[in-house]
Amino acid sequence: MREERFYRVLRVIGLAFFTLITAFPLYTVVISSIKPLGDVQSAFHWIPSRITFEPYVQIWSTVPLAHYFINSAIVCVSATVISVIVAILAAYAVSRYRFFGRDPFRLTVLSTQMFPGILFLLPLFIIFVNIDQTFGVHLYGSRVGLIITYLTFSLPLSIWMLVGYFNSIPRELEEAAMVDGSTALGALFRVLIPVSLPGIVAVAVFAFMTAWGEVLFASVLTTNATRTLAIGLRDYASQSNVYWNQLMAAAIVVSIPVVAGFLALQRYLVQGLTAGGVKG
Repeated sequence: MREERFYRVLRVIGLAFFTLITAFPLYTVVISSIKPLGDVQSAFHWIPSRITFEPYVQIWSTVPLAHYFINSAIVCVSATVISVIVAILAAYAVSRYRFFGRDPFRLTVLSTQMFPGILFLLPLFIIFVNIDQTFGVHLYGSRVGLIITYLTFSLPLSIWMLVGYFNSIPRELEEAAMVDGSTALGALFRVLIPVSLPGIVAVAVFAFMTAWGEVLFASVLTTNATRTLAIGLRDYASQSNVYWNQLMAAAIVVSIPVVAGFLALQRYLVQGLTAGGVKG
């Protein structure tokens, strides 16, 4: 009994310690975003001497944050929608049918997660430039090019996650629908997709978050017209000054869509990730 209490206290202390470590950067960001610039550039104080919300107003005029926001929204939502649709169809085929090349396809999808993303940066750049020179299709520096790039990240793992989720759902549900006269495609949309909603939501959240915070490829494959939020934040640093308070305020504003979506879909996300990780 005493030993059990000891481990309980030790667990509480450990969790409190890691919670403080996690919360400290967030607290620093929030506090710095409501300080005047001079106070942020001076020695750090836990309690701000003056509080101002001007940085939250100034962030929209210092840099074209609204333009970056639109670019990120278009690219990330498009990549998420396409990734979910393609992943559903591919995962359904892999989970429910036996066809030539099924196992090599699954192995190829999984093997793409073995390599760091930076390995694909130069090949994608060369491919986009060659397509532009050969076919006149402008992908480099465009939103379409960035959407295609993000699909290369999110699609393989999305397919793999949904295959595991579809495998956990009994085939009898679809067979019962087909006995009642539904086609295989009808059973997919009327039976399998509604039942698999937690897994699909998990895939959508994963695809959106991957694209929303991506920096490396966006810094190379975008221009001033197509720059996204993750890259636009660095514009708060000029050669003569760094607007730290505005940078922190912008970081909080940029995080709001992801945090709000995560909180709203948290229940589905946990169910989807758990079920998708059980069966492969």
